[in-house]
Amino acid sequence: MTLPKIAYLTGEYPRASDTFIQREVANLRALGHEVLTCSIRTTGVEHLVGPEQRGEHAQTFKVLDAVKSPATTLRAHLRWIKTPGRYLSALGLAWRTAPRGLKGRLYNLIYFIEAGVLAAKLMDEGVTHLHNHIAKASCTVAMLVGALSGIRWSFTIHGPDIFFEPHHWRIDEKAARASFVACISHFCRSQLMCFADAQHWDKLHIVHCGVDPSRYARQPNLNGKRALFVGRLAGVKGVPILIDALAHLSDKHPDLTLRLVGDGPDRTALEAEVKARGLQDKVTFLGYKSQAEVAEELAQTDVFVLPSFAEGVPVVLMEAMAAQVPVLTTRIAGVPELVEDGVSGRLVPPGDAQAFADVLGGLLSDPDLRRSFGTAGRAKVIAEYDAAHEAAWLSNLFCTYATPGPTPGLRPNKGLSA
Repeated sequence: MTLPKIAYLTGEYPRASDTFIQREVANLRALGHEVLTCSIRTTGVEHLVGPEQRGEHAQTFKVLDAVKSPATTLRAHLRWIKTPGRYLSALGLAWRTAPRGLKGRLYNLIYFIEAGVLAAKLMDEGVTHLHNHIAKASCTVAMLVGALSGIRWSFTIHGPDIFFEPHHWRIDEKAARASFVACISHFCRSQLMCFADAQHWDKLHIVHCGVDPSRYARQPNLNGKRALFVGRLAGVKGVPILIDALAHLSDKHPDLTLRLVGDGPDRTALEAEVKARGLQDKVTFLGYKSQAEVAEELAQTDVFVLPSFAEGVPVVLMEAMAAQVPVLTTRIAGVPELVEDGVSGRLVPPGDAQAFADVLGGLLSDPDLRRSFGTAGRAKVIAEYDAAHEAAWLSNLFCTYATPGPTPGLRPNKGLSA
């Protein structure tokens, strides 16, 4: 069977915080798919932290850069105007699904212009299926590409923020029009089912984000002195909870240090908080790091900490578990589908700083428990969150939906492998 040529679209690709998308693309290519990567905006240099990002950036089609050429934009739209019925229908879709107000209408018209240029590029490249990650603005562009060109399209929905404004982003219309939807967890799928018409539920499949377990094969250094956080330094991640826990545990665990990989809008405020509490010798802000550098950090870590208030299913938890590092995180959204409390890690209520500190202290004092969690965590990731196996399942969906036939199930058959 000839594998469909795929295009991948996100708002900004590649980003240091979205390495799971890069792994997905790489695994699809390894399976034999041609994959054209597309980005609405040009990625900032702060995200090009490793050879993987720099290589993908160089070969990615930048939509807005192309739209800035009047000749390119005019030529693309003249191409689609030759089928006026379809063109006007797509334009009407952009107008009907726009958020309320003049600004919302204007933005959707801009997305329509972008879609015309991207659709022409995909047709010229022989792409037969467009897949989008993150069901916001770039997914609106993908929906309009499908309406203009007839190219099949699908998207991966993550959460949690898309479910804060489901009507704004019209996830009901997107679910109805897409060939299928990849949901990252059962919880995520259930949230989409709140808004998608029941007649479309059978095309909402669960495709996990994944990691390459072999990248994290080294035994971690478990001496009970180092905690690690990897993520965006933004309010949703709950980093002040970590700072509070560190201060609370400093007497009983005077050698405990915290290393934070990532960047974001709250970094300056967090650095000031650390200094105000006299913890600057215990907390290190590392900024964005490459996949190899994160793996090295994990190999030197005793406990991975993620006190988030809202998440989908964090890939950084999968990375830590694959590295046999015990994880401490919050009982939210799809996280319990990955981390089984007391078996492969610990879950605490979100926002409970005292509970987080107490459990962290217990983990630091019990090396045998840390090792047990680490072993169970790696087994869980290998069984259900291997990026190569998830890409094989996604490839199966691309191929199945290319022709009429029965709808696949929620998850792959046991015999499906990379």
